[in-house]
Amino acid sequence: MSEPKTEVAGKAEKTAEARPKSDIPRGVIAEWTVTLLLLLFGTTTLVQAFVIPTGSMEDTLLIGDHLLVDKLSYAPPGPISKYLLPYTEVKRGDIIVFRYPVDIRQTFVKRVIGIPGDRIRIEDKQMFLNGAKLEEPFVYYKSDIIDSYRDNFPGPPNAPMYERGQDMLENHVENGEVVVPPGHYFAMGDNRDSSLDSRYWGFVPRENIIGKPLIIYWSYDAPTERLASPMIGLDHLMDLARNFFVKTRWKRTFMLIRGYEL
Repeated sequence: MSEPKTEVAGKAEKTAEARPKSDIPRGVIAEWTVTLLLLLFGTTTLVQAFVIPTGSMEDTLLIGDHLLVDKLSYAPPGPISKYLLPYTEVKRGDIIVFRYPVDIRQTFVKRVIGIPGDRIRIEDKQMFLNGAKLEEPFVYYKSDIIDSYRDNFPGPPNAPMYERGQDMLENHVENGEVVVPPGHYFAMGDNRDSSLDSRYWGFVPRENIIGKPLIIYWSYDAPTERLASPMIGLDHLMDLARNFFVKTRWKRTFMLIRGYEL
């Protein structure tokens, strides 16, 4: 004999059955709620503005995308705050903003491909993670040309290497695969043919990670040389005055940025 349904449960089921399929998922509403709270109440302690100056993350992030970076998610949790705030571990597929290990005065944005203990190799542009072929729908290739090092990694370098990259090749390669050490991550750009990433300068230390991009609050079509400068030049100000409405990518404004689970 089946258990009788309560009135509340019965109403809930009817409501669920009547709900149209086009309803916004609860997770999306939660994401936008957090986003708006950060926009309204965030300070430099919680969020940081960041602009994309190069094409290393195309077509996920474009040159001229202005981001708000969530600095809270990856922060070390406190004894009480860990129960109250949404701390998360760095995961494969996350897009992260971090201090460039070669020069911590610079800030980079890449995607996490390997976490501690992972084994990584590339064969003719195809990524293998822990021995399995990896599906990467976010990756963008500009050329079909196969580079002997970039696209067959790890292999003999065909150009001068950064010291950290050389250390990776000498001390963290086993059976033709790079093994990510504890407390470090392997990060790459989505534009694999044009990305200065872990293949060249090694691993990202955990302490270098600033946060993860949350939202594109503005996107403006401007060249790298203007965006990479620490100061806003007169030519950029003049361009903004003349072309703000034309060069603003309105479709990308307020676009949420999400990782891709690998």
